[in-house]
Amino acid sequence: MTEQSVSNAVAVRETGPAAMVEQYRETLALVMPSHLQQRVGAWIRSTQGLLRRDPKLMEAAANDVGQFIAVLMDAGRLGLEPGTEQYYLVPRWNKRKRCTEITGVRGYQGEIELMYRAGAISSVIVEVVYSNDKFQFQPGRDERPVHDIDWDAEDRGALRLVYAYAVMKDGATSKVVVLNRGHIAKARAKSDSANGKYPERSPWNTDEEAMWLKTGAHRLAKWVPTSAEYMREQLRAQVAVESEMRPDPLPPTVPTPEPGTVDSDYDEGPVEGELVD
Repeated sequence: MTEQSVSNAVAVRETGPAAMVEQYRETLALVMPSHLQQRVGAWIRSTQGLLRRDPKLMEAAANDVGQFIAVLMDAGRLGLEPGTEQYYLVPRWNKRKRCTEITGVRGYQGEIELMYRAGAISSVIVEVVYSNDKFQFQPGRDERPVHDIDWDAEDRGALRLVYAYAVMKDGATSKVVVLNRGHIAKARAKSDSANGKYPERSPWNTDEEAMWLKTGAHRLAKWVPTSAEYMREQLRAQVAVESEMRPDPLPPTVPTPEPGTVDSDYDEGPVEGELVD
């Protein structure tokens, strides 16, 4: 290898996707929730490891490093781990650019993590129902679904339904979301990764059950507090409390009484008002 080729290889490493992740460490840390800022180094090393272990992922990231960093910023802002069932990293074919690039797909564990982080939920239940399972739920009559599974059965059949609900910390049950195969098909049809040039890389094909769970959890998220929503409400509450405790501002200029115009011993006498025990 010539000196020039060595220099070129070093330059590629320094500007490649893995190196760029490290270069954006401070920017990524700024958008992360506080619990993730404490381990931003491990988060970055895990992401770099994903790239090194998957040549197709590395190639897609290198084709558009800016897009790759934007996806990581989204995962970091949400406080999720990229390359896991919290947040998938998937190569996607870009027709306009004529190359693959990285797209981010939030997983069901990521959806559930955001719900728990809001602080208002005691537990989240998201389950798939197979054709050989017994499932019963009637809105308006049943508070929660009844799902009976024969755990000894070797084959539970085909995926049939997915349902999701949350139990709040006060014991109340959230809205129960139930989706059938038709609902799931519509969600899949909207997926770029499932309908792109490399559908075999899509989690819709590599882990179909997880994507059913993700779709159910995503629909449930519309009915329960999420992390971002919770933080906004907490901020509003804090501002409201502080404004109530803050004394009324003084006039811009407070006139100073002239000497002799105020008698400190003067008593106006009783003032009409409400008697408070």
